[in-house]
This record gives sequence, structure tokens and C-alpha cells, in this order.
Amino acid sequence: MRRALDFLYDACAWLAAIAMIGVLAMVLASIVTRQLGINFQGTDAYAGYSMACAGFLALAHTLKHNEHIRVTLVLGRLQGRARHALEMWALSAATLLALLFAFYAVRLAWQSHVINDISTGNDATPLWLPQLGMALGAVVLLIAFMDEWWLEFTGRRVVKESEEALHNE
Repeated sequence: MRRALDFLYDACAWLAAIAMIGVLAMVLASIVTRQLGINFQGTDAYAGYSMACAGFLALAHTLKHNEHIRVTLVLGRLQGRARHALEMWALSAATLLALLFAFYAVRLAWQSHVINDISTGNDATPLWLPQLGMALGAVVLLIAFMDEWWLEFTGRRVVKESEEALHNE
């Protein structure tokens, strides 16, 4: 199961990287076509869709590599049961919020599909297509928080210290 979950987080990170390449491609296409006097419509919208997709798809991978911002002022001073209790509380709250986020992200994409909602820009893209990246990223983030919660609950969670945090003043 661990290998399958790690593969899921890594696959989403790779999809996020591909989406970032999509941002680059759209920006370059916009620049080149503008210089050539060609009107290539929709590049701004597609760059935005790709950027949002990249951000959401990278959330779970970032969480699993302990790169999310955490306020550890209190947590760093606790040990043993008190630390475990605070971690469980924080992970429970985060899992609940991720559940709500995933539910509403999937619901938004589904409703956009059902009502055939399209972009108001000149690209007229069906909005459920770019919303799929947000929904997938939110669902995988929920899975990652559930994974972290279970690991903490069973006492197998290993929190890696961020290198950046060690070099802060």
C-alpha cells in the first residue's frame, strides 16, 4: 500500500511539472505569436488553467515531503503524549478541511460539466476540464492527509525537518 500511495503522490507531482511546462508553452506561444503579428487567442487563459492545475496537483507531494508551511513554535517544545495529541488534533482538523475542499472541488467540476459551463473568455473552454486538475489535486491531498493521520495514529509517522527551517534566523 505504501508503494501505491507514494506512486500516487509522485505521479501527481509529475503531472504538476507537466502543467508547469504547459504554462511555459502558453507564455512562449503568446510572446512569439505577438511578435509575428498573429492573434493566438486563449493563451492567457490556458496559462492560468495550467498554473492552477500545477498548484493543486503538487499539494499532496509537498505535504508528504514536509514542505508545507507549519507553525511549530508550540509543537517543537512538546514531547511524548502531548506532542502526539497536538499532532492528532492538527491532522484531524486538516483532514476534515481537506475532505470539505475535495468534496466541493469535485462537486464544482461535476456541476460545471452538467450545466455545460464555459469560460467567458474568447477561448470558450468547458470549465470542467481545467477544474478536473483542481478536483484531482484536492482528492489526492485528502488521501495524503488521511495517510499522515493514520501514520501518526499508529506511531509510524516520521516528520523530516525541512532544510530551510534549519537555516532560518
